Amino acid sequence: MNQYDSFFYDWFGLNKALFLWVNKIHAPVLDQVMLAASWLGHPGLFPYYMAAALLLAWKKPELMPVRNVVVFSLCYIVTSMVMVPALKVALDFPRPWAVLEGQGITLLGNSDANHSFPSGHAAYIVLMAASLMSKLPRAGKNAMLVWVWLVCISRVSVGAHFPADVVAGVAIAMLNVWAARKWLPD
Repeated sequence: MNQYDSFFYDWFGLNKALFLWVNKIHAPVLDQVMLAASWLGHPGLFPYYMAAALLLAWKKPELMPVRNVVVFSLCYIVTSMVMVPALKVALDFPRPWAVLEGQGITLLGNSDANHSFPSGHAAYIVLMAASLMSKLPRAGKNAMLVWVWLVCISRVSVGAHFPADVVAGVAIAMLNVWAARKWLPD
């Protein structure tokens, strides 16, 4: 048995079935929304989001406490610069298109052939939302949650990740944000 057939990753076939179900839903406008969501959830955009968070913390500290910005930056380093890349290389899971070749999947944009697990985009967008949204008004929180869902679903829709990759990225981010909030004083 290889790692792709284990319950941890395969979920008794549910991982593949969910991927195929989501990846088969396409329309020109939807595809553009999914590509845009994936692009906006890229960890490489950290400097821009950090600048926006710092500006908001300066102008509206009641909405963006400095502690939230510190949690965001620490979790970015631990999650997106250390843990996710290390796991991707150590586990070296293939991307869905490499595993499911010939099963009619759609790949939008470019994707590596390997290093699928965990999803860096999912980890990044969840750590950003979990770090920054605690003091935002309800509308801001809802907007961030919709953004998180769009980025996470987009990674499957564009063919870059299996659902298990996304779930692992979400779990890693949530664990790191929880640990940072416990570790950092109020």
